[in-house]
Amino acid sequence: MKYRDLYINGTWRSGASAARFDVINPADETVLASVASADIADAEAALDAAEAAMAAWAKQTPRHRSEVLRKAWALMSARLDEFARLITQENGKAKGDALAEAKYAAEFFRWFSEEAVRVDGLVKHAPESGARILVQHKPAGIAVLVTPWNYPAAMGTRKIAPALAAGCAVIIKPAAETPLTMLALMPLLEEAGVPAGLVNVLPTTQSAELVDHLLHDKRVRVVSFTGSTAVGRKLLRSAADQVLKPAMELGGNAPLIVLEDADLDLAIEGTMKAKMRNLGEACTAANRIYVHEDIAVEFTRRLTAEMARLKVGDGSQDGIDVGPLVNASTRDKVARFVEDAVSLGAKIETGGFVPEGKGFFYPPTVLSNVPEDAACVHDEIFGPVAAVQTFRDQDDVIRRANDTEYGLVAYVFSENMKRALQVCERLEFGMVGLNRGLVSDPAAPFGGVKQSGLGREGGHEGMLEFMETQYISASW
Repeated sequence: MKYRDLYINGTWRSGASAARFDVINPADETVLASVASADIADAEAALDAAEAAMAAWAKQTPRHRSEVLRKAWALMSARLDEFARLITQENGKAKGDALAEAKYAAEFFRWFSEEAVRVDGLVKHAPESGARILVQHKPAGIAVLVTPWNYPAAMGTRKIAPALAAGCAVIIKPAAETPLTMLALMPLLEEAGVPAGLVNVLPTTQSAELVDHLLHDKRVRVVSFTGSTAVGRKLLRSAADQVLKPAMELGGNAPLIVLEDADLDLAIEGTMKAKMRNLGEACTAANRIYVHEDIAVEFTRRLTAEMARLKVGDGSQDGIDVGPLVNASTRDKVARFVEDAVSLGAKIETGGFVPEGKGFFYPPTVLSNVPEDAACVHDEIFGPVAAVQTFRDQDDVIRRANDTEYGLVAYVFSENMKRALQVCERLEFGMVGLNRGLVSDPAAPFGGVKQSGLGREGGHEGMLEFMETQYISASW
């Protein structure tokens, strides 16, 4: 593996301390690579580089920035297989999932290449004073991007692309479990025409100290984070000291509601996507599956059959549907959720055990009769476990769905569109998949409410997270 050092100001550096850490292949627990670990001195170097690069980049025309991002999309699209292989190696996800992520990641460059030229302002006449009101959007400043391990490519491009479109420089701190994909993206951005210093990558094992240092530098104006709500709260406290613009995509506890008038074929297909995309290691994964009791037996039977047919193994091999979880602690947490639910009366329909041998594998699992006090009902499972509960009353299931501090995404299945939309509007979630198990789209404003975050990624809104609105009052 070629790119294993820090990427600062367009150069590869071993880091001020020369410290390194290992990246592990979750399929066989072997060491994939030794990666440089950034410290505070490296953070300072990245800040200096970003400051210098942004001064020129912010002055570039929107069309210039657009063309660079468009080229990045074309280059990444031509190398999807290469990125998919790397994603599988460090994250574990199967080939199909990895390829889907690589394509999704590339699409953010294309989408924001189009949005870069559409930062509309406003001119109007103040009705009382008679002054002219001029409104424009300007680059906010250096952005610190903190990305998770579950989408090593897409969570980076979803932040880099809008930041560059807006005219900002960025410093990225990828997850220590999966830094290789982001590092591999840097030569591609160079080839696309991204100036040295505009994008800097700082893998590290000192995440808390390094990010806190960055967030207390006056040159930083935006922090964009994807990860757990617990870490998000800590970053918000740090961001408050400098009054930074926060974009926080935090945890979820997604309900999936199957009403009695749902198309079962569509509901099963959607549930499989909502639950098993990325092996369930996603904040958008269906965590609580509520099925009307009139159809619960048939739904559970069919879901169990679909889950049981999935083939588990090394995600780099052909024919594998389900790879390993990212690390031992994630696998063990999933196992504890299952053990807890079973101890409280849940029934294992398929799966439900930790296989022997190397790798952090856990089989696709269906639990029926899951009680309301099971831990998996109140916390993200983040693994391939479908926890099925039943309901009779529509008002009751909406209440249960909303009974969480999280509000990222929900899913509803019903053939009655009027009824379905009424249910969607009553759900306290930033996104709802209606008869769909997939809501992520570069063209859509992705984000949650309550403790699932602040701001939006994707859509036009995603670029505005990296811009400040300026109003000029004038008379002529």
